[in-house]
Amino acid sequence: MNKIAHVGIAVKDLDAALALFRDVLGLHVEYRRVVPDQGVEIVGLPVGESEIELLRPLSETSGVAKFLEKRGEGIHHICFEVDDVEAALRNLEARGYELIDKTPRIGSDGRRLAFVHPRSTHGVLIEFYEKK
Repeated sequence: MNKIAHVGIAVKDLDAALALFRDVLGLHVEYRRVVPDQGVEIVGLPVGESEIELLRPLSETSGVAKFLEKRGEGIHHICFEVDDVEAALRNLEARGYELIDKTPRIGSDGRRLAFVHPRSTHGVLIEFYEKK
């Protein structure tokens, strides 16, 4: 693991969340984009070498919408930057961890990423994000 790339926070209302993270805490909005294949709109706010990623569901059937319904707003996932996503997946799978993605997918910024199921990681959704 190189670093924590970002901490994903599921929110119902991005503008309300930005009132805290941008307006009160003074974080800068690096990007705001819709990611249709994941069913979310995301906002990235850098903090040091990492960032906060706010996630708002685009529909009631998206994974983030289901998360919000079940758990409410809050930390959705932790993303670790790695040199090789496939190697990270092989390492965890060989040790018995349940993968959501057996092969990496392409993220909204073109980088490869993959998720590990929270059932096998103490309730934490883990994302691996390949270093640029």
